[in-house]
Amino acid sequence: MSVEGRKLDQIARAAWLSFVAGQTQDEIAAQMGVSRQSVQRMVAQAQAMGLVKVRIDHPFADCLDLSVRLKKQAGLAFCEVVPSDPAGAGMAIALADCIEGWLKREEPLIAAFGTGRTLRAGVERMSRLECDQHRLVSLTGNIATDGSTAYYNVLFSLSERVTARSYPLLMPVVASSAEERQALAGQAGIARVIEMAEQAAVAFLGIGTVNDDAALVLDGFATAPEIAALREAGAVGEITGWAYDAEGRLLDDPLLARVASAPIPARESALVIAAATGKSKRAAIQGALAGGLVNGLITDTETAEFLLK
Repeated sequence: MSVEGRKLDQIARAAWLSFVAGQTQDEIAAQMGVSRQSVQRMVAQAQAMGLVKVRIDHPFADCLDLSVRLKKQAGLAFCEVVPSDPAGAGMAIALADCIEGWLKREEPLIAAFGTGRTLRAGVERMSRLECDQHRLVSLTGNIATDGSTAYYNVLFSLSERVTARSYPLLMPVVASSAEERQALAGQAGIARVIEMAEQAAVAFLGIGTVNDDAALVLDGFATAPEIAALREAGAVGEITGWAYDAEGRLLDDPLLARVASAPIPARESALVIAAATGKSKRAAIQGALAGGLVNGLITDTETAEFLLK
């Protein structure tokens, strides 16, 4: 999507929030991560361009309606819905905008990041930012099974675009044993990173499946029999390696004892945003919402409509 297209989406969103959702300019500014003056300007532009009629004459309005309904139904603190797109461009752009909005804040904060293809695509869409006041922390190990850097760990990609101190979790994604995982996690530097992750103000995560083509299997972090055992135990999805059932309850399984990920930040103190879409992930997304494992969601219209049913 061009810069002009993204600008138009922002203008339409501001207009919808003002004229349809009935929010004040201060509320819109806080939600969009811009100044009150920017909101005034965008609303005025929407009127001048003829977007404001009886309804917002822009497909983004349908997305906003779905996001408001899904946010209320699932009890989310944040929800954004984008038009469905097989290429996933809308998801990547929405995620990039959301991350940038947080990192443009002046108040210092800790932002935590999971791993996955969707997150990596979003980071690749980001502009270059200078935000030395913030700290970026990885929630997952960053070493692949062959000793190389895990490809879908986004912290290194993020560091190429954002000037801020970053703290990778220098562990395997999945350790060879529970004992190895415990020994590594006990090291002072790694323990400090895990502690920082627990203090995050915002976290960005992917949601994974536990089917035959699960990312954990495709990336070589778990075997097909191990994933099958998780399914038999009731698993419907995983977040940073932590598998859970349809009610969002984390499972007690030998594989999970080897997962070298920090705990999912507490939703009482952090905004934990999952970016996920697709038919294969519907059960996983439902489970995450049911258990309150996340309190923020970026998804597309098809997934949102399914969840609302």
